Amino acid sequence: MPRARGVLDGRVFTSLRPHRHDVLIAVTGLAGGLALWAAGLHTQGGRLFDAHWVALVPLTVTAGLELLRRRLPRTALALGSLALVADQFTTGSLATILMYTDLMYAAVVYGPPAAARRIPVATFLVTVALTIGFFAWVRVPEALLIAVATGLVLFAPALTGVSVRNHREAAEAARLRADQTALLAEMDRVQAVTAERSRMARELHDMVANHLSAIAIHSTAALSIDDPGTSRDALGVIRQNSVDGLAEMRRLIGLLRESGAAGPPSAAPTLASLDALVEQAGANSASSGLTVTLDDGREESGPLPAPVELAAYRIVQESLTNALKHAAPGPVSVRLGRTRRVLTVEVSSVFGDRPGPRAPGSGAGLVGMRERVALLGGTIEAGPAPGDEDARIWRVRAELPVEERTQWG
Repeated sequence: MPRARGVLDGRVFTSLRPHRHDVLIAVTGLAGGLALWAAGLHTQGGRLFDAHWVALVPLTVTAGLELLRRRLPRTALALGSLALVADQFTTGSLATILMYTDLMYAAVVYGPPAAARRIPVATFLVTVALTIGFFAWVRVPEALLIAVATGLVLFAPALTGVSVRNHREAAEAARLRADQTALLAEMDRVQAVTAERSRMARELHDMVANHLSAIAIHSTAALSIDDPGTSRDALGVIRQNSVDGLAEMRRLIGLLRESGAAGPPSAAPTLASLDALVEQAGANSASSGLTVTLDDGREESGPLPAPVELAAYRIVQESLTNALKHAAPGPVSVRLGRTRRVLTVEVSSVFGDRPGPRAPGSGAGLVGMRERVALLGGTIEAGPAPGDEDARIWRVRAELPVEERTQWG
């Protein structure tokens, strides 16, 4: 059995049974009409069908159409109009007229948008036409009462339906806007949480990877080389990196516990700490045959934005960690350059195989460097140095804008 189709506020729906409110309206209207008929109360007399029982036919038809007011509003209105015309040829019933006004109202409220626009206009034109026609026919002022009655039956319920529909559509639009606002707020929250997690992951990796890489390499050397002096030196490096790594972890935990801090914290490392970083990297990589040097060739002096200093420091730190893991014996050069608009960071090392233990890499360090540079609107390159035909020099070069940007944070 096919399901009945209808329209509610412009949306098509299906249902097998009429709405309970429609049933209540139909039963109430029919019962009221029967009560008026039993009491002998009619709206008119001397009609073509003067038998009182004939008025029950349009009454019953209109009551039955009330069951369709929500599912098939236009069909109910069309058939109800025919029933109202038929009622004019009987003694008439006030209940039939009242139920018809409800069908007019329902056609505007529950019908499609086009019907909701056209029905009020059509009822207004019909009201005006009937008023002019009756006045031209009878030519007495009482003919204006026909205009009032017609307007109450046709135009007034249609106008009421327009008002109710507009209020409902406005409420629905407000609800949709509220849902969209809540959705956008949730998306912003998720993006903020994701960005914060990414920042924490970069900080954790950059702070700890250097120390753990040194610990892994020197512990492997201490275990594989049976020499007390080498083992003692390796244990010293391991202890120093363990202490430094623990201090970095405590600093990160302290930062995570802080609330309401905006921007990079004051305890974040800066370029002024590069000397200590390079010195520590040199001590960690001496056993691997690496010599680390710092060349600070900045032409411009003066303070840099805190996000730029932090990013530059982390790029150097991660590049030195990668050199400790993968570089062949030889020089590791750290160079800084600055113009009025750009800070340049460059770290180069010998690329190739080397003897001794090596720490595995995950590639997360390069990803973190690219994320840092992208947040600042800069550029970064990592690969063989230009002009190196033998691909012996591995170079990381980043250019960071030194002007403040609104997305830093």
